[in-house]
Amino acid sequence: RYPKPLLVFDFGTATTLSVIDGKGAYRGGMIMPGLRLAVEALSDRAAQLPHIDLEAPGRIIGTNTVDCMNSGAIYGSAAMLDGVIERVEAELEEPAAAVVATGGLISKVAPYCRHKITIEDDLMLWGLKIIYEKNKG
Repeated sequence: RYPKPLLVFDFGTATTLSVIDGKGAYRGGMIMPGLRLAVEALSDRAAQLPHIDLEAPGRIIGTNTVDCMNSGAIYGSAAMLDGVIERVEAELEEPAAAVVATGGLISKVAPYCRHKITIEDDLMLWGLKIIYEKNKG
């Protein structure tokens, strides 16, 4: 469905990355704390920090606690994705032909990434369909 090399991010409880090289081989990936999990842990462990709804503030430099937390969560996650993409491309020694992401919070982060990220809400269903079609009798 997508050209290779392909990077696939899943923004769930954990943020995971799967790397498919230019020959179509699975090379491995990464597991990082999920965005919601990280923000909840921050709020739970720091007595002065509130629980927040994840919304990108108008500016990257926050001027109050909630805006600062939202900025760190949204823009920080976008910078993390951009940095991971660049480092994986360097290790593969070729640029990613496609970067695809799925999961509940990716739509809040992807617009702030510098790399083009295709959001595919139904990625799991597409994969299950392919498996089904290959295995039906």
